[in-house]
Formats: sequence, structure tokens, C-alpha cells
Amino acid sequence: MAVIRPFRALTFDTGVAGALAQLVAPPYDVIGPEERLAYRARNPHNIVNLTLPEDESESGPLLAAWCEQGVMRRDPEPALWWLEQAYVGPDGRARTREGFLASVKVEPYEKKVVLPHERTHAGPKESRLRLLGATRTQLEPIFLLYDDPEHCEQALREQSAGREPDLDAEELGVRSRLWRVDDEAALARVREALADTQLLIADGHHRYETALSFHQQDGTDASAFTFAALVNTRGEGLAIFPTHRVFATAPALGTLAGGEPRGDLQAAVSELEGMSYETPVVLVYEAGGARLVISAEPILDAELVDRLGHEGISYTPDWKEAVEAVDSGAAKLAVLMRPPRIEQVFAVAREGRVMPPKSTYFYPKLLSGLVLFPL
Repeated sequence: MAVIRPFRALTFDTGVAGALAQLVAPPYDVIGPEERLAYRARNPHNIVNLTLPEDESESGPLLAAWCEQGVMRRDPEPALWWLEQAYVGPDGRARTREGFLASVKVEPYEKKVVLPHERTHAGPKESRLRLLGATRTQLEPIFLLYDDPEHCEQALREQSAGREPDLDAEELGVRSRLWRVDDEAALARVREALADTQLLIADGHHRYETALSFHQQDGTDASAFTFAALVNTRGEGLAIFPTHRVFATAPALGTLAGGEPRGDLQAAVSELEGMSYETPVVLVYEAGGARLVISAEPILDAELVDRLGHEGISYTPDWKEAVEAVDSGAAKLAVLMRPPRIEQVFAVAREGRVMPPKSTYFYPKLLSGLVLFPL
């Protein structure tokens, strides 16, 4: 069973640390070297000083100093946090994704309480494990999905209605607002509703597995819990966007060598997006034009394309950008994709399988630096 509970959050005191917009940043794994320097230059207390230090051992003393100096403060009582993220997706449509921040008990995958849908690599986990050991604080939430047709989160939404958010920050065009909720009835409603629910990792596999490893080493009750944003798959603002493949060099096409030619590319993309998910289908674009390739195999679109390999591959959520790469000569071939449906991702995870790299693109990312979770 999934164990969800409130937690005593650690947050910035903006009267000491500076404006919240100067303190937040995207998750560590989407920040490049230049972006890291830019965030550090914004404010000496920007969260990247903790999430992306020169050496992981530096983050523990730095966090302790911030707490002593009043840069960060700990909530006296536990709570959940209602979250709203207003954004414009890669498709140009404005949405608001809703969810809540909570403490979640870490469970080995074999218990099938928390489900992964992609593979991880050892390097990032080793770095995150050193960082967690140094700070004993979950600095960034992972992103979990649950399926609840009864919308238990409504109890938390009602507690936030009619009042200003406790935290409000905009970064990279995404506005994140958070309300602290400690109403006992609302908390009980969520805990009870999710007790028998499986949770799917949408983003943060490395951090979740790091939390598991740390608990195995640490063995305390405190380390048995991690930190997550939970979003209902029934929420209107939740969307998975496509991740189109762009190949710098032409791969061996195999089963993707055939297909039906399409002259009007815009119409072909619309056709692709409207096709049934019962069979895999992709749109292959190269110098000779576009071809709609349909397979009768009972596999996912991403599994079909994964056979092309990963040499010289790049990814983009913008199909026009993928096509331009071919037209300009920067790439030899593009494969335009549909986003998988959330029920497909859940089904793969429940079967104990994992999807190919870049099969899912959940946007927007969760903002780091709003709320931290000390163990």
C-alpha cells in the first residue's frame, strides 16, 4: 500500500534570502554548465548551490549555515502543499497542472507500490547518494502519478480556494503556486484514497532509487520516506507530449523502410495524431518526403522506433524543428511521433517492463527551491 503523509517543510525566508524568483531553478538534471553559472549569479542563495555544488560534501555545511543564518526556516508542524503550475505546452495550449507535495514511503519496485517506466544509469545515482548523505535532506521532489476517478485531491484544492498562495514563483514561463494545507480531514481523505493505489514515477527515477539506496544504508524511520509531487492522471492539466527523433546519420531502417507516401506534411501530422493507438504508427521524414509507417505488431510506437538505435540521435517536442533539421541538411532523417497515452505507460510499468529512452515527455518540470524535505 502507498503511504502518504504530511511533512515539516524547509523553505526560504525571502526577507533574508531575497526574492523567491532569484532562489528557484529547474531540476539538477536539466541544467547545463552555463545555466548553472547563471543561476548561481542570480543570488548566492539560489538552490543550485545545493543541488549542483562543486563537490557534494559542500552542500551539507552550506545548508546548515543557511538554516543558522535564517536563510531557510523549518515549519513547526507537518502539512501537505497544494500545487498549481500554469504553463503553455509545446503545442501552444495553455494549461494548469494541479497536484500536491507530500512525503511518500519508499518501496522496492518488486512490491509494485511505486512503479518505474524507464531505466536509470549508475552515475547520477552515485552523485545524488553523496548529496543526500551530506544534507540528509530531499532537495527536489520526484514526480509521481496516481489514478483516482474520485479526485481525492479536491479536498486539498478546496483548502486553497479563496486565499493567496504561500509561495509563488515563475521560471522559464511556468508559474508555480503553492498553498500549505494542514486540515486534518483533507489530509485523511488523501491518505485513505491513495492507500491502495499504485504510484507511477513520471520523472525522478534516479532520485527515487537514490532514496531507496540511502534508506538501505541508513536504516532509520526518517530515511524510509522521500519527497514527491503527486498528480492525478484524471487531471485536465496533465499532458504527455511527443518526443520526435532526429538522426544526424541515416540508420538502417529495417521495418521502417516502407510505408505510404504523404505529400502534405501538415495533413500527415494531423493524420498521425488522429490514428488509433491499437497499432504502432510513426511518420518518417527524409529528403525524399514523408512516409506514414504502420505496424501490426503489438508494441508501442517508441519500441518500434527504438530499433533504429541511438547513434547520432537527438530529440525535440517540436515536429517542425525536426523537419527543419532534415531540410537544412543538419540531419538525414526524422521520425515524428505521437505521445504515449498515460494508460499505456501505466500498463507497461504494471507488467514490470520499461520503455525506451525518451518515450515520455512530461512538461513542465517541477521547480526546485520552493519546498525542501529534511529527513
